Amino acid sequence: MTDVITVSCTGRKPIYQTAGSAGCDVFADHNGEIPQNEFRIICSGMCLEIPEGFEAQVRSRSGLAAKSGVFVLNAPGTIDSDYRGEVKVILANSGPSPFIIKKGDRIAQLVFSKVYRAAFMDTPELSETARGSGGFGSTGTLGSKQRRMTIGH
Repeated sequence: MTDVITVSCTGRKPIYQTAGSAGCDVFADHNGEIPQNEFRIICSGMCLEIPEGFEAQVRSRSGLAAKSGVFVLNAPGTIDSDYRGEVKVILANSGPSPFIIKKGDRIAQLVFSKVYRAAFMDTPELSETARGSGGFGSTGTLGSKQRRMTIGH
């Protein structure tokens, strides 16, 4: 099944590289540089009209991450169906040197997904489970390290 996504562009329209690709590539609309251990917001020159009930998830490209240490900082970022502004990608550079971006470079990918909205109900307590309130690393070995890293409760 294919849903139509309306695209308004000054930059390149997203494309799927293969018939089996889950994500379509997003392209940079400007030249720029991301210094080592910093991040930048990269403009794509593209606006989307996503059908109600769907979202676009902005995800890292595995090749950029593996080769250059460059990744989408808030992956997956969400583009809501009622957003009509330019798609921008927050890229971070954890690589060993500045990362150069050229107009037309593939900087991220979009994966479209159905959205299910939850109804929230107040309750004085939650049902019991074997895991209980055990969180990060509770089924492994994180333990005291988690307590040192937690701000708040």
